[in-house]
Amino acid sequence: MRIITVSRQFGSGGRELGKRLADRLGWDYYDKEILETLAREHGMDAEYVRKTLSGHGWQNVQLTYRNSFSHLLFDPGMRTQLLVREREILRQIAQIGNDCVIVGRDADVILQEERPFRVFVCADLQARLRRCLAHEEKRPEELRLSDKQILRNIRRIDKNRARTREVLTGKQRGDASAFDLTVNTTGWNVKKLVPALGDFALRWFEERDDG
Repeated sequence: MRIITVSRQFGSGGRELGKRLADRLGWDYYDKEILETLAREHGMDAEYVRKTLSGHGWQNVQLTYRNSFSHLLFDPGMRTQLLVREREILRQIAQIGNDCVIVGRDADVILQEERPFRVFVCADLQARLRRCLAHEEKRPEELRLSDKQILRNIRRIDKNRARTREVLTGKQRGDASAFDLTVNTTGWNVKKLVPALGDFALRWFEERDDG
């Protein structure tokens, strides 16, 4: 099977890139579907699950990859239960055997034995802010976030993702050696990046399988 994992900075367009890439290749796509499965299994609201997982709860975990999950298995907290179950769901997706694109969830680390094509999507801060503001314009005016609130969210989410990454890999988030391709979406329409990315990914899998 072929798996493409998309890790991303918040607001960089990584989710859109992953979805468009899956559509172009005709592959299965996993993102919010994983959260919805977790919510259904635990009888929770999907948004609550998302917010619970976004905190990650690594504050008391030593930064050693080998011991992280074994430590978490003995923590009764809901966030930990969700994280452990999330890992199980990712492994079940891999067992299905269909080619797929998975956005986020640190799937590149959890499924590393499957040798996925690991993509990291980034953008400069102003580009990310503009993308988030465009998203806010689709919401009712009374619910829209200000520039300051969005920037605060960007920094908070990036910090949480970086912490999780460090726990899982022992490396800092953004370490280029952890990915097969880094895509900077600054100044780009994401839709226009997809054909080149799709072609590159297919060529990468050919080389992997020939090797």
